[in-house]
Amino acid sequence: MHVSALVTTLEIALPVSLQAHAQVQAQTEGQWSEYDDVFEVGTRHANIWQWGWTGIYAPSLAVNAYQSSEASDPDDRFDARVGAVKSALALGGMLTDRQPHPAALAEYERLKASGELSGVQALGLQLAQAERERRGWGARVGSLVVNGVAGAVIAADGRESDGAINFATGMLVNELQIWTQPNQATSAINRFQPATLSLGPMTIPGEYALNVGPQQLGATWRY
Repeated sequence: MHVSALVTTLEIALPVSLQAHAQVQAQTEGQWSEYDDVFEVGTRHANIWQWGWTGIYAPSLAVNAYQSSEASDPDDRFDARVGAVKSALALGGMLTDRQPHPAALAEYERLKASGELSGVQALGLQLAQAERERRGWGARVGSLVVNGVAGAVIAADGRESDGAINFATGMLVNELQIWTQPNQATSAINRFQPATLSLGPMTIPGEYALNVGPQQLGATWRY
């Protein structure tokens, strides 16, 4: 009788154990898939952004350098010299201030190979913080100084309106440069928020995310 009860217990417990293991494994695989998107897609975006803006500033420098001596109008030559300085500074910034995503991807692949999920989570938080800093007000200080000086120099030449246009155009370009940067890590963190599900006397900690589509509104819960 005791043997029969033991066998029954094993028959019930074994499927439950296997099901729980499968759920944990599926959840872990889903987390790795999400981090794959964050680091791999983020790196591709970063490379496109880096080379794209480098490809904008390099020709701009060449054109301004040419116009600074060859333009027929003295005002155009003067503005081209100012533009050449601005383009050179912008190009130098693109070459020296690299996006953090490629280095983060290399570290992510190392952590993933060793199965260090907690290390990957910490790395994702660091990358998200770097993304936020690169979109913060500190990222605008340099452009504000450069464009402010350039606009003031042109205005001092007796062309206040041209100086204002130069300043506004430069700040607009810088703003576009900032907001086209990759932000996959920040979006991933904002996607899921911690929450607790209550079912009568039982509480289940987990995370939820809102799913907004063109024709649907829903939510996803994971624990």
